[in-house]
Order: sequence, then structure tokens, then C-alpha cells
Amino acid sequence: MDARDELRRHIIDKAIIRGKITLSSGREADYYVDLRRITLDGAAAPLVGDVMLELADGLPFDAVGGLTLGADPVATAMVHAAYHRGRRIDAFVVRKGEKQHGLRRQIEGPDVAGRRVLAVEDTSTTGGSVLTAVEALRAAGANVVAVAVIVDRDTGARERVEAEGLEYRAAYGLTDLGL
Repeated sequence: MDARDELRRHIIDKAIIRGKITLSSGREADYYVDLRRITLDGAAAPLVGDVMLELADGLPFDAVGGLTLGADPVATAMVHAAYHRGRRIDAFVVRKGEKQHGLRRQIEGPDVAGRRVLAVEDTSTTGGSVLTAVEALRAAGANVVAVAVIVDRDTGARERVEAEGLEYRAAYGLTDLGL
């Protein structure tokens, strides 16, 4: 079984929760894909890094991250997977707002100004979270090259991201997960 198939199996077995759920977008669903059960799992997280690096193949970026909390373990997994492949990429964290003390930064980690960055997210419904990150990254002077997500809920995120002039890549759609 390759990394993509193995990760898909982890998602199906561990992350799909059935029942009425209100999503961050405010929409209701009959299931929830809780990818933190995957991105923070010792067996699945390394697969996340491998699958997402493969998904991003051909994109010119040297830093990866997105809106905290969903993007943080995805970016970290990608950093580690890249290292094991002899490639260096940095990670960053985008806060929902500027920190009110210390350095008062909205984007933590290595500076993104003038750098080519990949915005990532674990699950995307409307694209709102990742677009919040894209807006902050652009304001900080980053060149956002694309958006990549583990699971696209097929409910408008792709269209919203592409309307911002960005390529959108998803490792899995709902049909891949039997939903």
C-alpha cells in the first residue's frame, strides 16, 4: 500500500465522525472529518507529510503554513518529510489576528516577506480559513504560490480559492473517503 492509500485508510478509520455537526462555516453536516486525529497521530502524521509533499510536487515554494490550528501539524509534517528527502522548507503559523504583546506578529516563524509560500489546511469547506491565511501572507509580503489541503469537502472552497488567482490542490475529496 502506498502512502496515499495508507493515509486514506487512516482517515476513514480514525477521522470520520458520523452525526449532526455544525461546521466552522456555520453549515450543518451529517458527518465530520476530524483530521487532527490524523495530523497529530504518530502513525498517520508522517504520511501526511509524504502525501502533501507529493501533492505539492512542481510548485515552487520554500515555506509552508496556514491558519492556526488546522494548518500547523500539516506544515510541520511537510517540513519533516522534506528534510528526509534532502530538501529544506520552513514552516510558519498564521494567527487569526495580530498578537497583542511581544513582537505583535500575526505570522510566526521565519519571515515570509519576499518568499514563495504554500498555504495549507487540513480540511476545507468554504475556503474561509485558508483565504484568511492567504490575506495575511500577502499583507506580509509573501508570494503565495498555491493552496493545498488534505480533504476538500467539495462545497465551494476550490472555487473561492481559484477566484483569488491561486491554484487549489486537494489530496482527497469526499468520494475518495466514501462520503
